[in-house]
Amino acid sequence: MKSSWKQSIYLQRERLAQLLHEPLARLAALCAPAWGDRQALDDVLRAGFGGIPHCTYIYCVGFDGIQICDNVGVEGLAPEHFGRDRSRRPYMQEAVPAWGFLLSDAYISLLKQRPSLTALQIVRNEQGKPLGYLGADFDLRDLPVTAELYEEPGHWRQVKGDPSIRGLVFEQCRAESALDRSMAKSLSILEELLTHRGVFQCVIHFASSQATIWTLDDPFRYRILDQEALADPDICLVYPVRSYPEDAEVPQEAVARILEHLRALRTADEQIYLRMSSINLFNGMVSLTFSCDGTHYLRHDEFLDKESPFWFGGPAGA
Repeated sequence: MKSSWKQSIYLQRERLAQLLHEPLARLAALCAPAWGDRQALDDVLRAGFGGIPHCTYIYCVGFDGIQICDNVGVEGLAPEHFGRDRSRRPYMQEAVPAWGFLLSDAYISLLKQRPSLTALQIVRNEQGKPLGYLGADFDLRDLPVTAELYEEPGHWRQVKGDPSIRGLVFEQCRAESALDRSMAKSLSILEELLTHRGVFQCVIHFASSQATIWTLDDPFRYRILDQEALADPDICLVYPVRSYPEDAEVPQEAVARILEHLRALRTADEQIYLRMSSINLFNGMVSLTFSCDGTHYLRHDEFLDKESPFWFGGPAGA
């Protein structure tokens, strides 16, 4: 089963917790006898710092959030943190589970303004009485990524845009663009680029008469085709002939139908009309942004199943 970004975060956090829990628990047990003695705690943390993988700083705090020792990091002690009030930091606002270990949600650090997270381990004395927390800060850049990169879901999603634009949608009217006036020729050029010239993604800006494209030969850079390029079939000579990718989710024969459906949505209604659309051959997805500033993301085959009246029949449409 392909994971969503939320599932990927969950798996990543679960594996990080497994990596960090035991070493922090061992170090917390060593902190208990030194609790309340700043120098002794600094010594324990300096000796144990190397056993906490990927850590930036470690320290001890009371349940009131006040730090009772120095920060210990790669460069040694940072005494300016002694007595620091951490009670308002995001990780101190989270509830520590019953087993005494918390891996916080990510937050932006105060010192470096970078995404970070903190692990808290409860420190208990020999009688099991909780004394406070052993804290360990981690810069997300230093943590290993153990979860696979998630894939975008293929189900239909709708994202509502600017409410002020939606409120005025029936007071506006589509203005014919240069792309509208040469639509047939421009879409034929885009079809050629997508099916035979190595373009795998394009974003069509109907109102501003331009398209942004990405190619298999140079996938990390986009290129902008303005209206002059979109109206000139010679632009195809710039892009070498390439076989249609075998692992594309969009069938080659579907590209022309998708473009024709986009043309229909652009011109079907003078108030609710298509402003922008994108096609990605590998994702198999089409995006549609209408004049009401709402955007839809859906699979190409689902998109092709919808006729124009569906989009303009009521609120569930655009």
